[in-house]
Amino acid sequence: MKLEPFILKEGLYDPGIFKAFFLAGGPGSGKSYVTSRITGGLGLKNVNSDSAFERALKKAGLSLDMPPEEQYFRDKVRAKSKAVTGKSLDLYIQGRLGLVIDSTARDVLKIYTGLAALKRLGYECHMIFVNTSLDVALARNAMRPRKVPIDIVKSNHAEVQQNIGKLQRLFGMKNFIVIDNNKANDKILEKSYKMVKKLVKQKITNYTAKSWMRKELEKKKAAFKEDINIPIKVGDVVKGGKFKNKPIKVKKIDKNDKGDITINDKPLLKVRIPQESKMSEEDFYDPRNNSLFLRKVHPQDNI
Repeated sequence: MKLEPFILKEGLYDPGIFKAFFLAGGPGSGKSYVTSRITGGLGLKNVNSDSAFERALKKAGLSLDMPPEEQYFRDKVRAKSKAVTGKSLDLYIQGRLGLVIDSTARDVLKIYTGLAALKRLGYECHMIFVNTSLDVALARNAMRPRKVPIDIVKSNHAEVQQNIGKLQRLFGMKNFIVIDNNKANDKILEKSYKMVKKLVKQKITNYTAKSWMRKELEKKKAAFKEDINIPIKVGDVVKGGKFKNKPIKVKKIDKNDKGDITINDKPLLKVRIPQESKMSEEDFYDPRNNSLFLRKVHPQDNI
């Protein structure tokens, strides 16, 4: 799967640019469901090796019940899934896209390492901690297609609970969102969604992030200027406006941030070049390739 061209094109205009949400909670906490409810539709890229692992298990024809006799093949599938997820994450970060990074919160050092790396790049980082009681986690785990052994659920739950304080100090209280998923209802999830949405839409203030965005914009503008190929030059008079009958003297030819050709800093989807001959020529802007093409028009066509 070739992601790079898409990532590079999307980066500067990504709705969640320079925003990262670390997701934490033990097995059976309901992270996947909560994530879909409170981050869905916000344009964030979900980085979850477990989801990739489950899809790969099904594709390989391996059981989600994790039988011992399939351990060897399962380990190979897991390693490949982690590698694919890691590559996707690298590409997302290359474009500074908004992220939701799944974890269990057991390995605080690993989270710290990822957090520090993203902050160095200018990301604003938050943690969403999905909390449940052990009884609820065990009940939900029993209903999952891919069940985690009970002893692992218990040990993971204990470790996650012990790490709450460490993670709060790591992210800071204002960047730490706790969702009690024992009895989470639509009202609680909707409130959490609005909270996350507000954070995603916050204006970028980090100096490193703003510098990156400015440089990317300059590179795009330079590339746009090199790609302009139209039969109009500065000093020409064209006709534009709603009815293409307004004389406009061309003082500047450029492109805007979206790649549309502009004349005098105003985007024109259609411009007309007046001709004296019986067969007039009209220039029409083609947004598909950022160029103008000539079309012969009979005078009676305009009657």
